[in-house]
Amino acid sequence: MVKYTLKEDPEAAIEVPGKDSAKARTKAMEKLMELMDDGQLKTTLDGGFGPDDFIEVEEHPDTEPSPEENEVVRAVQILNRLASLKLKMQQTQQDAGEIRAIVDLLFTDTLISEEDVLRLKEGFKVLNKFAQANIQYREARSQAESAREVLNRALQPESTSLPSANGSQS
Repeated sequence: MVKYTLKEDPEAAIEVPGKDSAKARTKAMEKLMELMDDGQLKTTLDGGFGPDDFIEVEEHPDTEPSPEENEVVRAVQILNRLASLKLKMQQTQQDAGEIRAIVDLLFTDTLISEEDVLRLKEGFKVLNKFAQANIQYREARSQAESAREVLNRALQPESTSLPSANGSQS
């Protein structure tokens, strides 16, 4: 596994299978595009970006995170994805609702205007985008429940009793 980051966003981490190679960098570019499409990057890379611009992050074996730390990192990634999907779903929800109302007109005896039909034809993409985002969000939300539990456990203070200032235990 090779991990890359960006000088424009050093917190971004893109992992792909294999060793550093042109093929791995191409796969990393694909993942980078997905992150950008989902709005998960802090930068927009306005100056352009290519596979050679990735910075390889070398892992040091003596600083490997514990399984608990890995679990927390994974939980945060899952919750981050959930947030992105929720935003994507919300952004298309109102437009999809308006188009959906026109779809309902198709199943009534009410006359439908040519303008509504044209809007409907253009709106099918919006309906499709919303429906897919909504499905992905619902699936991610069910997966994120366990991620939230992992994060809650990691954020709880240790429950060991410490001696109080006057020498008694609490």
